[in-house]
Amino acid sequence: MNSPSKIFVLILCVFNLTSFSQSATCPGNDGLVQKLNATLSDAVIHDGFPPPVASRIYAYCHVAGYEAVYYTDPGMRTLSGQLNGLNLYEQTPDVLKTMNSDVVLIAAFCNTAVAFTYREYILKDYRDSLLKIYKACLPEDVYNRSTAYGDTLAKQIIKWSSKDGYKETRNMPKFRPTGKPGSWQPTLPTLGDALEPWWPMIRPFVLDSSGMFKVQDQPAFSTDKNSEYYKQAIDAMNMCSNATEEQGQKALFWDDNPQKTVIQGHLMYNIRQLSPAGHWMGIAGTACAMKQLTVVKTEEICALTCIAMADGFIDCWHEKYRTDRIRPESYINLYIDKVWKPLLETPGFPENPSAHSTISAAASEVLTSKLGADFAFIDSSEVPFDKPTRPFKSFKDAANEAAESRVWLGIHYQFGCDQGIRLGEKIGKLVIASIKTRK
Repeated sequence: MNSPSKIFVLILCVFNLTSFSQSATCPGNDGLVQKLNATLSDAVIHDGFPPPVASRIYAYCHVAGYEAVYYTDPGMRTLSGQLNGLNLYEQTPDVLKTMNSDVVLIAAFCNTAVAFTYREYILKDYRDSLLKIYKACLPEDVYNRSTAYGDTLAKQIIKWSSKDGYKETRNMPKFRPTGKPGSWQPTLPTLGDALEPWWPMIRPFVLDSSGMFKVQDQPAFSTDKNSEYYKQAIDAMNMCSNATEEQGQKALFWDDNPQKTVIQGHLMYNIRQLSPAGHWMGIAGTACAMKQLTVVKTEEICALTCIAMADGFIDCWHEKYRTDRIRPESYINLYIDKVWKPLLETPGFPENPSAHSTISAAASEVLTSKLGADFAFIDSSEVPFDKPTRPFKSFKDAANEAAESRVWLGIHYQFGCDQGIRLGEKIGKLVIASIKTRK
């Protein structure tokens, strides 16, 4: 017969096995956030979401991801109560300790993403393949609690998102160009409708409202050859037409048009690729991997970066349609050279400010704040799209090159890029100042 002391030791051992089996027998979680994000990017690319919509999807999914894991680090805080309209029901610390945070993350992130994408099988299949591994190595009660909580988090995030005005903007009337001199007009080859003209109606994550920050010092529209506007158009045309091979390669590296139109004879089709937000999420993931950050610290940086970019698009779109400025291609064809074409298809929305410049600056502000001003890295985000890697000395170095690329490509004036950088910096700094992820 066993003595009481031996029974106590046996019970203690069983308790320890149950408590630590979550990490002792399950796979490591290195790169888990990056893998989840890459799968989300795959779905976003296949669905062909335009840049503002893509930024919204990344933001909600990574907020869900952060909320799924923040409690594993005693020094971290929830985003609930800090983002506009977000008030989550949270489990008690004692209950959270009985869960596997990897499983909570997988369930919360993927279930949220399924609600935002059309090709939901991409996220479902990946979720199921991961959870199958964890189900085999975790105690049943731990697995069930973890998946249930992840699903509960996802439902709360989805409910929160349903109040941001997105559904309402799907039924708004099309934007009608005013036809006034200097205002935006559709461009070839598609002559398509203006993209997401009602995006400023979307509830921001941190901004007080869309248009919280305004562009300043926009040159007055003019066709006078001695005017600043005419000079900016000439500069845009010349920089694009006379770009060196190196400048052209840099510019195309930052293409990031999620649906690139290709015309071959009578055939026209789209090539789908990363959006600007998807590109910067790849950079964020690379940087976190280089620093070997924990899952929670990686998700913290990804969530903040996404939020800055999502708010960047909202404010940028407010200013684009408020200023309603003609793009270089249209101006040049009307007043300078009837047959000139840019290196890249001109996006279907007004000029100022440059969207890529705005969100690149916003993302770089967050990444610089969290990882340092001199963080050198190699960007491999575009390798899957047959583009080379590019080295950068810092995040701001990358953001500035992204902005410069818009002029080399012939799709923006210099003032639009400069305004975008300034706007994005303000938004990035606001996000860092407003959201407290650390206790």
